[in-house]
Amino acid sequence: MSGRLTHLSEDGRAEMVDVGDKAVTARSATAAGAVVMAPETLSLILAGNMKKGDVLATARLAGIMAAKRTAELIPLCHPLMLSKVDVEIDAAEALPGLRVLATASLAGRTGVEMEALTAVSVACLTIYDMAKAVDRGMRIIDIRLLAKSGGRSGDWRADAAER
Repeated sequence: MSGRLTHLSEDGRAEMVDVGDKAVTARSATAAGAVVMAPETLSLILAGNMKKGDVLATARLAGIMAAKRTAELIPLCHPLMLSKVDVEIDAAEALPGLRVLATASLAGRTGVEMEALTAVSVACLTIYDMAKAVDRGMRIIDIRLLAKSGGRSGDWRADAAER
């Protein structure tokens, strides 16, 4: 490893960062996002009355599956052996809508921020897909990293106002 963590080669071409010399450490990342919808749509989802089935269970599973395939979706991401992915989806009456929180973790040489963000993104898209027949005006909002731990750069947390 050259000591430079960049996706650009010496001659300016995009390449995967060489993390071979980095230490294996426990790493974790948490991301969040939300789907804003009509109050009636939220009620249908929470009651389990959507024609496509259990929206919450399907979105959780889709988020977990997406996190495991991040390297296939995002160019230059390392394929990772995740040890855990957790996707939580909670009603947010004030939006109205659903808030999605995903945490990815492993012991490895590179972080899992992209895996957590991918899990949230795909869970939100799944919610939209399963409910779009009754509410095309839904909005996916505020997808962002909330926290990361481990690795050379250490821990990071979004400001409390951003959480």
